[in-house]
Amino acid sequence: MESPGIALIAWVLACLPGPSAGYPDGKVEEACNSMMPLHGHSSPQQFLKHTIEVNVTEFKPGDHVKVTLSGPVFEGFFLQARDAANLGGPAIGSFALANKKISQLLTCGRAKNSAVSHRSKSKKTHLDAYWIAPRNAPKRIQFLVTVVEKFRIFWVKIPGPTISQPNTPTLPTPMATDVTAPTSSPISHLTQPFSASDCGSKKFCVRNPLSCDPKANDCFFLSFKQDHDLMLVEMSGPSDGYAAFALSHDQWMGGGDDAYLCIGEDHHVEIKTASLIGRAYPEFDSEAALDEMSWRLADGLIQCSFRRRIRLPVLKGRFNLDADYYIFLADGEVSEGGTIHKHYRQPLITTGKYNVTGPAKDVGGSRSPFLIKTHGALMFVAWMTTVSIGVIVARFFKPVWPNSLLFGEEIWFQVHRILMIVTVLLTSASFALPFVYRGGWSEQAGFHPYLGCTVMALAIVQPLMAGFRPPPQAPRRQIFNWLHWSTGTTARILAVVAMFLGMDLPALNLPDPWDTYTMMGFVAWHVGTDVLLEIHGYCLIRKVEVLEDDRIQILQSVTSAEAQGHTFKKTVLIIYICGNIAFLITFLTAIVQV
Repeated sequence: MESPGIALIAWVLACLPGPSAGYPDGKVEEACNSMMPLHGHSSPQQFLKHTIEVNVTEFKPGDHVKVTLSGPVFEGFFLQARDAANLGGPAIGSFALANKKISQLLTCGRAKNSAVSHRSKSKKTHLDAYWIAPRNAPKRIQFLVTVVEKFRIFWVKIPGPTISQPNTPTLPTPMATDVTAPTSSPISHLTQPFSASDCGSKKFCVRNPLSCDPKANDCFFLSFKQDHDLMLVEMSGPSDGYAAFALSHDQWMGGGDDAYLCIGEDHHVEIKTASLIGRAYPEFDSEAALDEMSWRLADGLIQCSFRRRIRLPVLKGRFNLDADYYIFLADGEVSEGGTIHKHYRQPLITTGKYNVTGPAKDVGGSRSPFLIKTHGALMFVAWMTTVSIGVIVARFFKPVWPNSLLFGEEIWFQVHRILMIVTVLLTSASFALPFVYRGGWSEQAGFHPYLGCTVMALAIVQPLMAGFRPPPQAPRRQIFNWLHWSTGTTARILAVVAMFLGMDLPALNLPDPWDTYTMMGFVAWHVGTDVLLEIHGYCLIRKVEVLEDDRIQILQSVTSAEAQGHTFKKTVLIIYICGNIAFLITFLTAIVQV
């Protein structure tokens, strides 16, 4: 019965585009800013193997500077020159090629020929190129290169030498001012776990779950305590790899945000500061911004603390703490060499902006944006409840109320039509929300958005098709019935598949494997009810046929059998609706708690 829907699923999945396989032709203009290979893997190596050399230490506008990249065998590369005082800025100057067979010029932003990349995946150990200094070149230039050894092994923004224009003074050592950056101090060990007793009274705290105990190994804890012009920061979380927090002006991580990381490896914790630019690997800072750093690895927890000045005007990338920010909390894995991996779940984000130097508060947050939560909730209501009840009523309850009308139409038809219209409206509203949140298409959501678009299209086709429904006795009525059933069944199957995939996406990420088992329970509940009503209908038909064959009290017996059958169906419908609503409430509760 459901083979058309299953066949359509297979066809849709076969036609969906898969992830990118990299850029073997070197056309990587999309990576001009981050210099990050767009392979879908966001964990660069840290131990450098390749080096950049230049033939001069000074340059004048118009000079050609020879740049040489060398090291172990590599397949891809991406070379730029940037202002040494602003390495996060745009590419500077232009390049000329030394070997057009292995390299090519790319345009980053408005600067033509401002980057050099590979032409193919051929093995290389050496590259020469010539950087042409522009007339408006900054005083100092530093060369940066990204190297790809293999698809999963690469280095991002390997720092090269810095060259400067003649008579450029050496960089001065920052002098102490009325508010200066603290110098780093040796890292010490914490002697005991953190306490939440002062949260909301003397400390500003962020906790997940809300009001959890930082001594528990399932608690993510962050606190800020002001002491004159210094801020004591304490952070605690599961010790699988690293724990981090970031300050942001918006709810999108990566807009130049100020991040602080506690990275655990080999029974040791390293405390680092970094800037987050887009989806690129964090840009760790070399400036000393933290003082009195301490850490502890025990009881399944990674804990670290440090002090920093509330205002750090001499350090780039560090935010002043006496302003309002969204606060992000994230955790993830660490591989050999201290390389951090992308957080495996959506970061916790506070529901509003907070000033940690203001009144002490004890707040929580959400790991799923409100619009994504609403998207998931509306889809659950539509494709778990309204459409399922509407289909059951249309399929099995046509003869239950044969002489009862609702607004001039049979009751079953009006119930079915109302529930289907509600399904289309809920789906349409839900469909728009991810686009509003993302500002466009999401490349990180796999097959889910493709299935969602297919479900949306089928949901719109169904009422349009119903508007052209032929009369009951028309020859084309059977064709309509088959198309209507197959389209609706396909939409329901794809919607369930889309919900299975969407539940585990980072933007929602319901508890796993609870969500999978619960959804499987709902599917079994619906299919079981469907099968039960099918068997009951078959048995009722057989019973009526036996009574007709006996020709004994036929009218009274048949009427009695049908009445008993209708009572059974109504009982099953009530039980099904209650169970359906119970599943729905379970999922909606889980969404609220994410």
